[in-house]
Amino acid sequence: MPPSTLNTWVKAYKAGKLGDVGINHKPLSEVELALARTKRELAEVKMERDLLKKAAAYFAKESLPDTR
Repeated sequence: MPPSTLNTWVKAYKAGKLGDVGINHKPLSEVELALARTKRELAEVKMERDLLKKAAAYFAKESLPDTR
C-alpha cells in the first residue's frame, strides 16, 4: 500500500470524513479486474520461476565433483 493512501485515510479520519474517501472512484470494469488478476498471477509466476532457477543452479553446483 502506498504511504500516500494511508496518509489520505488518516487525514480524512481526523477531519471526520473517512466515509467520503473513495466516493469519486468509478467501479472497475470486468476487463480491468481481469487485467489486475492477470498481472498478479504473472508476478507470482515470475517469482516462482526465479526461485526454481536459483534452486536448479544450487543443485547443479552441488552435483559437480570437487565443489563440496
